[in-house]
Amino acid sequence: MDISVVISLLNEKESLQPLTDWIAKVMQEHNYTYEIIMIDDGSKDGSWAEIERLAADNNNLRGIKFRRNYGKSAALNVGFEHTQGDVVITMDADLQDSPDEIPALYDMVTKQGYDLVSGWKKKRYDSKLMKNLPSKFFNATTRLLSGIKLHDFNCGLKAYRRDVVKSIEVYGEMHRYIPVIVKWAGFTAIGEKEVQHRKRQFGKSKFGMDRFINGYLDLMSIMFVSRFSKQPMHFFGFIGTLMFFIGLISAAVLGFQKLWALHQGLWAQTRLVTDSPWFYISLVMLIIGVQLFLVGFLAELVGRNSPTRNNYLIEKEHNFPKGE
Repeated sequence: MDISVVISLLNEKESLQPLTDWIAKVMQEHNYTYEIIMIDDGSKDGSWAEIERLAADNNNLRGIKFRRNYGKSAALNVGFEHTQGDVVITMDADLQDSPDEIPALYDMVTKQGYDLVSGWKKKRYDSKLMKNLPSKFFNATTRLLSGIKLHDFNCGLKAYRRDVVKSIEVYGEMHRYIPVIVKWAGFTAIGEKEVQHRKRQFGKSKFGMDRFINGYLDLMSIMFVSRFSKQPMHFFGFIGTLMFFIGLISAAVLGFQKLWALHQGLWAQTRLVTDSPWFYISLVMLIIGVQLFLVGFLAELVGRNSPTRNNYLIEKEHNFPKGE
């Protein structure tokens, strides 16, 4: 199969018919073999019934319905697990991503050798204050920290080689930083294509103010996990050892000063040593240093892989072959 199109959606009933027809038209014009995988992330507007109706007329359309809302990362992760195409295209269901971009994205992966091609919506129709400016700020920070030269990390329109999506895990709200996850998984051929951004025709944006805080927390998390998930002792152990030795040296200096004062019979100075704030700072650094070292040791034993991290309650599946 040439292409798998993975679409995560939440309350997008009105846009599903025109989006499906548009994708099918593009695929037929270019003679692609394809599948469309729609993941209903707990919609309440009848989106699942619409998916079932559309799938009855299009055998290439498959659907997965979550029992409740888990978020876009969960939907993408489950969608990736079910893909069969050589190239996987992700796009949003709100018709702001154009299926006409699919052939060019497909060619960049299959002919130019990219592992991942991310869309860049250079001209946007979103609110400048609520979305454009924060996005530019997030993207600039992510470029700086990750070293990946992309303008729009969070663009929903992306193309992947099949082995890329089978090698990564997307959880929490990490969909914003999939290029970073891909890079740390060892796929470094990451490119960018300027794509069309269309005005929303139906429904409303799922953007919320929590993105301002969660975005940076997610970025810090993915950078830490990517660098130290297999060797957490390198992070906690290094800082803990550094603090322990600074505290030890400081305590040794204070102890030497006290012994010297006792030897010289300077009783007043011995009290000044123990009353010094450096005495308590040294003790605190010794304690914290030991604790950080133990945290790193325990993290090495436990590891980061939880067997239940990506367990989602899927209520229904439609049009998937038995045993898949």
